[in-house]
Amino acid sequence: MFKVMVKRGALVLLIVLIVFSIYVFGFATSPKAYDNDAGGPSSKPVVLLLVDSLMDKPLQQAIQEGKAPALEFLIQKGQLHTEVISSYPTMSVTIDSTLMTGTYPDGHQVPGLVWFNKEESRLINYGSGKGEILRLGMNQVLQDGLFNLNQKHLSEKTPTLYEVLSESNRASASINGLIFRGKQKHVLNVPQLARMANILPENSTVDGPSILSLGAMSYHNPENRMNINAWQNMGYNDKFSAKELKHLIQQDRLPAFTLAYFSDMDHDVHKNGPMDRKGIEKLDEQIQSILNLYDSWDDAIKSAIWIVYGDSGQSSIKDDKRKALIDLRKLLNKYHLWEIGSSLEKQDQVVLAVNERMTYIYLLDDNIPETDVVSELKEDPRINFIAWKNGQLNHVVSTESDRELIFSPGDSYKDDYKQKWDLDGDLSVMDLKINEGNKIEYGDYPDGLARLYGALHSHEGRFVIVDAKPGYEFVDSHTPTHIGGAGHGSLHKDDSITPLIITGTDETPRYERVVDFKEWIISMTK
Repeated sequence: MFKVMVKRGALVLLIVLIVFSIYVFGFATSPKAYDNDAGGPSSKPVVLLLVDSLMDKPLQQAIQEGKAPALEFLIQKGQLHTEVISSYPTMSVTIDSTLMTGTYPDGHQVPGLVWFNKEESRLINYGSGKGEILRLGMNQVLQDGLFNLNQKHLSEKTPTLYEVLSESNRASASINGLIFRGKQKHVLNVPQLARMANILPENSTVDGPSILSLGAMSYHNPENRMNINAWQNMGYNDKFSAKELKHLIQQDRLPAFTLAYFSDMDHDVHKNGPMDRKGIEKLDEQIQSILNLYDSWDDAIKSAIWIVYGDSGQSSIKDDKRKALIDLRKLLNKYHLWEIGSSLEKQDQVVLAVNERMTYIYLLDDNIPETDVVSELKEDPRINFIAWKNGQLNHVVSTESDRELIFSPGDSYKDDYKQKWDLDGDLSVMDLKINEGNKIEYGDYPDGLARLYGALHSHEGRFVIVDAKPGYEFVDSHTPTHIGGAGHGSLHKDDSITPLIITGTDETPRYERVVDFKEWIISMTK
C-alpha cells in the first residue's frame, strides 16, 4: 500500500479489502510565531511541500487564471526558480532518494521504481501498476515498498537528511514521504485484515524521523480517520497530508524540518496531459487551508520557511496507441525474455524493468554482448538514446547517429556544476557543446552526464538503459500506459525540469538541482 510509489491508483487494488479505522487523539492550539528575519539561515522551521508532477507552464497559467492564489502569494513574497534539475530516472522514488541523501543513484543505490536485483535474482517493483503488482504478488510489493526501500535498498553509506538532523538533536517530520529513513523506531498500525491475510506482520516497525505519518499505517491528526479509506488510497492523498501538517502547526509541534508529500496531481497529469491545471487548483486549496491557520498569510511566512517543489516533469504521450507505445518485447523478440510473475529460469536471457519513458534491460546471458542488444534497439526511431557501461567508461548511442559518445569522470572538460569529464566521440548524441575553456554546455539533457552516470552505476548487473523521445513511452506485457496523457522517467528536459518556490528566506541551493537540496536544508535548520 505504499506508492512508494508513484502509481497510487494501483494502491487501491492492493488494499481494497482492508477497510478499518484507527483513532488517534490530540488537542489543537493556535500556531506559534517566530521573530526571525526572512534573510539568511535562521531557526525558523523549514516546511517542504513536495508536489508530484508540478510543472511551471501549467502553474503560470493557473496563476493567470486566478486559480492558484496561495502559490501566487508564495511566489510574490519569495523566489521562483523555474528550471530545477531532478535525478534520473525521473521517477519519484529515485528523485526523492536523491533529495534526501544529496547523491545521485550511484550513491543512494535506488535505481528506479522498477529494477532487477542481481543478488536476489528478482525484479524489484515498488508499485508501478496493477498488472505487474498482481503478477509479482501483493505481499512482495508491499514488503519492498514499505520496508525494503528505506531499510535495505537505500544505501547505508548515504545518510538521509533525517538521520543527519537527528545526529545534531534536531527533530524532523515526514508526512507520506517515500523516503523516510531516520533514527527513531516507529510501530505501524497494521490493519487486522492485513494481519489475518499475512500481508503484513502485526508488529511492523520502521526507522523514521521524529514524527512519521504513513497514511492509515501511522497518523497523528484524529480528523484523518475520515481520509484513510480504501477509495482514498488508505491515506495517501493530499487531504491527509494537509491535515497532518495542519495538526503539527496547531499543536506547536513543527520540528526543524518537515516534508509533506502531495501526490494527487500525478494522477491528473498522467491522465489529462502536462497542461492539466485541475490538480494545481486542488493543491492550492490545500495550501490555502494551511496558511489560513495563521493570523495572516504574511504571518505564516514570518513563522516558517516554505518550500514548494515539483519532483518531476511529464512529457505528453501521443494519443495513437500504435505510435506512442514502444513494445520492447517485440523489439527484442530474438531473445528469450523473462515473463513477469513467472519463475526465473535458465533459459531466460533478458529481463525488462520499465520505468515509463526509460527502461533498464538486463542481460542475464553472458553470451549476449551489449552491442547486439543495442543494434536491435537502434532500429526504432522513437528511441532517443541507448547507454551501457564498461567499467568506468560509459557508452551512449543515438538512433540518429552512426557514432557513439564515450564519457567518464576525468579532467579534460568541466561543466557548470564543477564536475569534470573525459569525452570522446559524437557529442550530439547527448546534445552537448564544448565552449571556450573546455566548458561543457548541456542542451536537452540538463546535467545529463552526472545523471546518466548515476543510473548506469546505481546497482550491480549487466544492463542497457534505453530512453524514449518525447511523445513515447516503453511497454512490456503488463505495464501501465498513458495514451493521450503524459509520462515521465526520461533524461529529457521535459521530464527533468520543475519549479521551486522558496519563501521566508533568501537562502538558495548551491545549484538549481535536487541533488543540492540536502545541504541547503541542513544549513537553514542550524
